[in-house]
Amino acid sequence: MMGYIVYFNVIRSKDIINSSYNVRLDSMADRVVRGKILDKDGNVLAETVVDEDGNEQRVYPYAELYAHVVGYDSKGKSGLESIENFNLLTSNAFFVEKIVKEFQEKKNIGDNVVTTLDTRLQQTAYDALGNYKGAVIVMEVSTGKILSMVSKPDFNPNTIGKDWASITTGEESVLLNRVTQGAYAPGSVFKLVTTLAYMRENNAYANYSYTCESEIVHEGTTIHCAKNRKHGEEDLQTSLAKSCNTSFSNIGLSLNISKFQNTAKDLLFNSKLPGALPYSQSKFQLTKDASDAEIMMTAIGQGKTQMSPYHMVLITSAIANGGILMEPYLVSHIENYTGNVIEKNMPHKYAQLMTSEEAAQLKEYMKAVVTSGTATALNGQSYSIAGKTGTAEYSSDKEKAHSWFAGFTNVENPDLAICVVVESADNSGMSAVAVTKKILNSYYN
Repeated sequence: MMGYIVYFNVIRSKDIINSSYNVRLDSMADRVVRGKILDKDGNVLAETVVDEDGNEQRVYPYAELYAHVVGYDSKGKSGLESIENFNLLTSNAFFVEKIVKEFQEKKNIGDNVVTTLDTRLQQTAYDALGNYKGAVIVMEVSTGKILSMVSKPDFNPNTIGKDWASITTGEESVLLNRVTQGAYAPGSVFKLVTTLAYMRENNAYANYSYTCESEIVHEGTTIHCAKNRKHGEEDLQTSLAKSCNTSFSNIGLSLNISKFQNTAKDLLFNSKLPGALPYSQSKFQLTKDASDAEIMMTAIGQGKTQMSPYHMVLITSAIANGGILMEPYLVSHIENYTGNVIEKNMPHKYAQLMTSEEAAQLKEYMKAVVTSGTATALNGQSYSIAGKTGTAEYSSDKEKAHSWFAGFTNVENPDLAICVVVESADNSGMSAVAVTKKILNSYYN
């Protein structure tokens, strides 16, 4: 019993207090003015304004810009407003001040949540995505700090009460945070997983050779390369750089399915992901009795495979960081309303997803994607970048596709990991590479 009490107070108490079913929240709000949410530079992202009559209104100065990650505090709670509910409704003001206000029947002022979010980068990512549906996430490789998270379509948290009916009855899934909750076919960004599986199964992977004739036909299944290109003679690096579907279908057919499953598991498919925000679990559904057609499709990131942009940036960050995934986090520290730090989060390792040697090799392959492959539009910038592009078909007629890019900057001493998804890119004409370029050019220049 004593052990459970300790466990509850240390591990479970905040989760229970944050639950929308916990009536204690109402009593806390009766005694405390909800604290502020701030970006890393102290800019106010959410605050409670109290008028002369004591009426409170939650205000979001940046409106739609931080809609999904900061969330809302009306019609329920979402985002950081939900996750940090306990801290926002807890006052660590000077104890004498708290006692005096209690006697005066005045509310104390709740603590502030200072995030890792960078408003300049957030605005840049928001503008780069424009009116397109999709998602952007930027994370610091060496620390796990999440600097930017944009999901579109979005909403205005200042008017969510008035707009609730319209945004919950439409077909746009406006409230869905596409970064963490989007379940997309990954397309060719998944070839990084297939490449790692092949490397692990074949010590002589550097000797891989394949001749691409624009299509592969196997037991009644035909898979084409994009725009029916003939890539010719390829090794493993050029196969990834050119994103050759036929070569990766061939690789998929050569893999031991159990070992392929293990590699996917090591990269957190069908597993819990680190982080505080609600997320969709990524799915790798290839089984030992899968048909060759299913194997070929899975190897190129199609079939039943699903993942979120959030998960993809975690994998990318681990590759950039020598195989080590740092725990991703959004809250830098908690401070009282006068600025005194109450609690501070520090970077720490979450897991080793791959060996440093494997990560170094994948990094080299991803460099080739930019220097000589499908992302050459990112080559020759003021910053260096490595990454992987992806085009993910999402309809049975194979004419509709989402565009992906996942990569990291300052390749020799990695800085930022980024993942971008642009939905229906075939219709919009905007690629994830183009969005990435806009973001990074603005950020670094």
